[in-house]
Amino acid sequence: MASPTSTNPAHAHFESFLQAQLCQDVLSSFQGLCEALGLEPGGGLPQYRKMKAQLNYWSAKSLWAKLDKRAGQPVYQQGRACTNTKCLVVGAGPCGLRAAAELALLGARVVLVEKRTKFSRHNVLHLWPFTIHDLRALGAKKFYGRFCTGTLDHISIRQLQLLLLKVALLLGVEIHWGVTFTGLQPPPKKGSGWRAQLQPSPPAQLANYEFDVLISAAGGKFVPEGFTVREMRGKLAIGITVNFVNGRTVEETQVPEISGVARIYNQSFFQSLLKATGIDLENIVYYKDDTHYFVMTAKKQCLLRLGVLRQDWPEIDRLLGSANVVPEALQRFVRAAADFATHGKLGKLEFARDAHGRPDISAFDFTSMMRAESSARVQEKHGARLLLGLVGDCLVEPFWPLGTGVARGFLAAFDAAWMVKRWAEGAGPLEVLAERESLYQLLSQTSPENMHRNVAQYGLDPATRYPTLNLRAVTPNQVRDLYDVAAKEPVRRNSDKIDGGSPATGSAGSQELLRWCQEQTAGYPGVHVTDLSSSWADGRALCALLHRLRPGLLEPSELQGLGALEATAWALKMAEYELGITPMLSAKAVVAGSDPLGLIAYLSHFHSTFKNVPHSPGPASQGFPGTPSAVLFLGKLQRTLQRTRAQENGEDTGGKKLRLEVEAKTPSTEEPPVPESGVPPTPPSQDQEAGAGDLCALCGEHLYVLERSCADGRFFHRSCFRCHSCEAMLWPGGYGQHPGDGHFYCLQHLPQTGPKEDGTDLCPESQDVPTPDENSMPSGPSTSVVPQEGTSPVPNPSQPTRRLIRLSSPERQRLSSLNLTPDPELEPPPKPPRSCSALARQALEGSFVGWGMPVQSSQVVAMEEEQEQSPSSSEEEKEAEETVALHSDTEEALLILAKNSGTMSKYPTWRRTLLRRAREEEMKRFCKAQAVQRRLNEIETALGELEAEGMKVELALRSQSRSPEQHKALGLEQLLQLVRKKNSLLAEEAELMLTVKELNLQEEQWQLDQELRSYVNQEGALKTPADRQAEDQLLKKLVDVVNQRDELIRFQEERRLSELALEPGAQG
Repeated sequence: MASPTSTNPAHAHFESFLQAQLCQDVLSSFQGLCEALGLEPGGGLPQYRKMKAQLNYWSAKSLWAKLDKRAGQPVYQQGRACTNTKCLVVGAGPCGLRAAAELALLGARVVLVEKRTKFSRHNVLHLWPFTIHDLRALGAKKFYGRFCTGTLDHISIRQLQLLLLKVALLLGVEIHWGVTFTGLQPPPKKGSGWRAQLQPSPPAQLANYEFDVLISAAGGKFVPEGFTVREMRGKLAIGITVNFVNGRTVEETQVPEISGVARIYNQSFFQSLLKATGIDLENIVYYKDDTHYFVMTAKKQCLLRLGVLRQDWPEIDRLLGSANVVPEALQRFVRAAADFATHGKLGKLEFARDAHGRPDISAFDFTSMMRAESSARVQEKHGARLLLGLVGDCLVEPFWPLGTGVARGFLAAFDAAWMVKRWAEGAGPLEVLAERESLYQLLSQTSPENMHRNVAQYGLDPATRYPTLNLRAVTPNQVRDLYDVAAKEPVRRNSDKIDGGSPATGSAGSQELLRWCQEQTAGYPGVHVTDLSSSWADGRALCALLHRLRPGLLEPSELQGLGALEATAWALKMAEYELGITPMLSAKAVVAGSDPLGLIAYLSHFHSTFKNVPHSPGPASQGFPGTPSAVLFLGKLQRTLQRTRAQENGEDTGGKKLRLEVEAKTPSTEEPPVPESGVPPTPPSQDQEAGAGDLCALCGEHLYVLERSCADGRFFHRSCFRCHSCEAMLWPGGYGQHPGDGHFYCLQHLPQTGPKEDGTDLCPESQDVPTPDENSMPSGPSTSVVPQEGTSPVPNPSQPTRRLIRLSSPERQRLSSLNLTPDPELEPPPKPPRSCSALARQALEGSFVGWGMPVQSSQVVAMEEEQEQSPSSSEEEKEAEETVALHSDTEEALLILAKNSGTMSKYPTWRRTLLRRAREEEMKRFCKAQAVQRRLNEIETALGELEAEGMKVELALRSQSRSPEQHKALGLEQLLQLVRKKNSLLAEEAELMLTVKELNLQEEQWQLDQELRSYVNQEGALKTPADRQAEDQLLKKLVDVVNQRDELIRFQEERRLSELALEPGAQG
């Protein structure tokens, strides 16, 4: 076929425009195209129609067909919906360009200003299914042939900007480069309009441009005046991004991507990384696009230890400032991490270059996330109204591990364009603002799972995107403050104290607490509650309260002959074991009355948990709703783990049920022994008893009421209760105490004890971790940390099995004194993160009744339909698709399926679908883990703030011994409010820890299943006694994990039924 350039010079410009890969090349080729066609750039939809009429050859027609299909949707009204609207868009990021394109399709005149002059951000963005479909509908594959081919679901920021820039130019958006928006210029008099303050001096046409809509997409560092921004703070979080050159070699294409692996559910991978390289990370992601893109979260102490940061500074800006970061050390750091994660298969890693010609690597802080309080405002002066809207990072700064930035950015761009349409239709300002804020409330809740499943129907109308849409969720009366007659004060940045669940309505003061306690203990012989101190000293009132809430725990007659200390100790323990209410003071402090504030705080926990349970002589609901049950479940899980460890170590654990008779014979120590705990808490020293729980059992410092955390009968600061090895925060159900040294450890680092091993195991953190340097850093496939070809992290029956070597104590001592250097030939390969291929195999297994059996027809149809919903050029896919090899078993099973169903031609389609599903599942789990981790960090920060505030209130209360009663009551109210907030946060934390436990059990079951399968598939005649023993041990572990998952599922179901039973109208 003849080249189009032989007949029409404009065709050459158009082809250059389509293929241009630099911003300046796009602009110059488009300018040449417009000159060849006699058109003026920035002419809106009329320019697009004229260009389409003149460029009607085959290559252009395919693009026009896609754009016409979008423009032909009824919502745009043939480009006449906003013909009299003038818009200014600030920022040519993906969200700004997407918003500009939508406004142009509505028929508005759109001018866009951008302070930069080129696109240079290589970082890769994760795309939701609807964004992929949306970009394809705009002709993305015409501009970028490799767009989302095969299983790819991401794109670099630079490529995304380039293709959206081309769309915006074709639709007639007027774009000005190197122009910075600095503010608004209000109308000087009646009859004039709003203008922009721009630098440097813009052309006269742009300087005099009057508009009635401003869309800001200039990033999180610039928010127009009048908008309030809220800051969401968590713990210090340091992210690192790096881009390496992608040579597109065969070896590079075969390296699988990592959609996300997180420490929260795959500790073994990160421990291997730490042991091999000295690098300590929280998570890591690897995408392959124009570059090899890695993003990871690093720990500050690791960066300081490895010399990446010169000095530790409390100010984050100073900590990560260029003067404090050592570029060479940072480069070694990311090379080592990337090489380890990819097994060194990317070869020699060469840094891509940024806009300044430097290695494209960056360390950034995402401790604080900014979020605008409102998404739109209206300003009016001299009768001229201006509608202001926010999109992109200046609306909500995305939390990068969730991969929500571009998806929610596009949704906000659509919502903003819908707002402009409603504005152009003549809807009142308050009505427009109320609708926009109603949509804004949905934005942070959106995910691929809770939006409409049919992405092909998505359009500008919010009803096509949001299943649960209520445009009247916010009323016009609620947005009156967003309608300004004149510009007000500049943007305010308010530090948001994390919302951990607002306290219950009404003041649960000391008097209300006292009345509630009197009601609950009324009618019990010998119990007379008149105050919140001395009335509880004999322990009978506390036992009566427990009996009212859980009658099955004891009979009042059983209290006969029990001393005050024994009865109180039993009540505290039962409240923790059966109700999930952890102690806040010791039994001795209750009896002595030495800690009245601690007792009031403790009783308030009962009140907040059970105040809504009907007062009746019968028992309270066995499964109570809300998050306190999560605390109870985790506490029981922790005691079960301790009991199991004690049994494995040959210790006598006694009975499971804590009996009253045992405590009655117990010497008068502070706490009775706990038979069901594998490691009974050691009796407190005399100094600790004198302090009555006021001293931390670890650091010995004073404990204020809100600082107290209880574990195994002892009290700690939350900040002290950490793993002795890795210093990670310890959670219920996730720690153990070593009987030898008495220290607490997370389960990952808890030393083994008993007859098998003597407990001298050293975890990676307790050893001298290596420091990556030019000589020791893993730089290629032949280095020590990179597994050799053909190795596998699971046992291979065809290879000799590695067996555990038992060493005596003297041998261990001699071995520990040696200075060992890892041998590349002998170092076992680290366990890699779960790859997409592995997840694909797991997904395929779920589709089979058994190996070699075909899947059900409905599943086959589902795979075919899924592929049909995301069509792409098969020829391009063969060239550009990531050639990830499936596991041999998976490949074999898939081929059997294709052969048995007689559809071998569909094998490639099914394979791609399988890999895509696996990638989606991997990303889903990673996002879930990161959302949990982020919220846990926010809760920890909020608890720290509450503890500091509680310390001030408690000190003030203790110093007010002679103050008026009114002042004391006010201080007590403040303390109780803080206690309720803390309990609410702890309850939410427990809920999140259940999610963490679920993720960990899923990961552990998958790993055990893979290891066990290698033995099961081995012929019985070839199995050695050691193989059979290892198989039995793996099977036992797998059964234990399955039982734990079953208990967790049963608990969740019981709680769900309990909540349903307590809902209004449930009785009927």
